[in-house]
Amino acid sequence: MNKVFPQVDGNGNAAAGTEALPGGEADCSPLCCSHRGAFLSAFLLLLLATLAALIALVAILGPPPRTPGAQACVTLMNRTGFLCHDRRSCVPASRVCDGVRTCAHGEDEEEALCRDVPQNLPSFLVERCGDPASWIYSDQKCDGINNCGDCSDELSPVSTCLLCSPGWWRCPSTVFKYCSCIPRSLCRDHVQHCSDWSDEYSCPGP
Repeated sequence: MNKVFPQVDGNGNAAAGTEALPGGEADCSPLCCSHRGAFLSAFLLLLLATLAALIALVAILGPPPRTPGAQACVTLMNRTGFLCHDRRSCVPASRVCDGVRTCAHGEDEEEALCRDVPQNLPSFLVERCGDPASWIYSDQKCDGINNCGDCSDELSPVSTCLLCSPGWWRCPSTVFKYCSCIPRSLCRDHVQHCSDWSDEYSCPGP
């Protein structure tokens, strides 16, 4: 049982005492506040030490590698390309992993992308030839050039390419560099480029 002690007011009159309530919260004593401050300081120091350790680790090991996150785009020549991280520059497919950094930050030459070509390249950058072991960049398909070596990138059944563009002449070519079209600049040059000689007799030239 708590005792009530009489108290004297400023006039010397006796006043009712106060009673300490069980479980009541008292004001924080200087010792208690000191302990709380010490705990808070220790926590902040630990947090700062952890942050400093992380910064030191990144400085030593370097930042974590970025995921290429490659996205397709269409070049000015209406060919498949690789979209740079600036979301504006479109690099032709055949210029990805060619040893030259074309994107402003070099993401077209990142190790994660170019370490194992063509396995690490996104599928939109790669086209398979008639021989499954051979491949070309997607922007080399249907460009008039025999990039696969067997014309499978220019002729069916592997490729379905449109007719020759205006700057080309369609004929059965005798030049291994071309398949079914030759540049009109080769017409009427006194050299046979088509097996039917149409490049010398029928082609109007460039």
